[in-house]
Amino acid sequence: MPAISFQSVSKIYPATSAQSAPLRALDGVSFDIQEGEFFGLLGPNGAGKTTLISVLAGLTRASSGRVLVQGCDVQADYAQARRKLGVVPQELVFDPFFNVREALRFQSGYFGIRHNDAWIDELLSSLGLADKANANMRQLSGGMKRRVLVALALVHKPPVIVLDEPTAGVDVELRQTLWQFIAKLNKQGSTVLLTTHYLEEAEALCGRLAMLKKGQVVALDRTSELLKKAASTVLRFKIDSELPASIRDKARVTGRIVQLPANSAADIELYLAAVREAGLVAQDIEIRKADLEDVFLEVMAGAQGGERVGMSADGPPLGARDPSGGSAVRAATSVGAIP
Repeated sequence: MPAISFQSVSKIYPATSAQSAPLRALDGVSFDIQEGEFFGLLGPNGAGKTTLISVLAGLTRASSGRVLVQGCDVQADYAQARRKLGVVPQELVFDPFFNVREALRFQSGYFGIRHNDAWIDELLSSLGLADKANANMRQLSGGMKRRVLVALALVHKPPVIVLDEPTAGVDVELRQTLWQFIAKLNKQGSTVLLTTHYLEEAEALCGRLAMLKKGQVVALDRTSELLKKAASTVLRFKIDSELPASIRDKARVTGRIVQLPANSAADIELYLAAVREAGLVAQDIEIRKADLEDVFLEVMAGAQGGERVGMSADGPPLGARDPSGGSAVRAATSVGAIP
């Protein structure tokens, strides 16, 4: 039985005064996440990641389709489904009237858990919050509040952990602390669903990935397989002027840094020759392997024509059905709590 099963999930928002036509945020999303997987959900802003998680968490009702958490329907059997989920929302939401330990005790109570101080102490220690246990939530920095949200999601020991951009805007120390702890829980059997814009995190942590664009899944495969499909190498250099027109459309430019897909030595020589012929000087030249960011950009560009990656005529990869995906933003205090 899958840990999470999305079955033909669609979400349509009706037309409003600001938007004349209905918005199809999710369009028949169907794939499974297996028990114990560390699964990544990627996509540009507005692709549908948070809408899909909101449907999973019971914060948004799907227009059609079903979502199951370890066999429990998130609408028909919402109480059991939410007991199995721990959701870290994208937004910073907290109760300003309690200190950190009190907030964790109240969250435990929402799930009927008494005498949970031993696990609370472990969470506080593992997430670097031990010295903030008695601090009021209003006194915490943004990064510390983010740590508390993670602790709140994990306080009832859910078997399925959902992280919606948990490291957005936080420091390196928190990112390392968080991933060490989450990786430990994953090794102990917890299933993890992660959305993030930090693609190096997804590449390092996730065994399988889905990529969403405009309400549809445009790629679904193992991370290693997606990396194999990218250009084998990337030429990287710095330049002080605008690239020549002959290679400009192929390049990814960030400030002075230029990156170009290179499948052979001939490609590299072609790019560098174009730079030389334009009277420019390429500095700090290096060749590196393609990473997940290169794959992501290739997939998003290919998705313009409706191409899907990792789903052949022989059928989708392990755990998938007939893929698709969506968009919208939502969060709530005590996301995992039973209403």
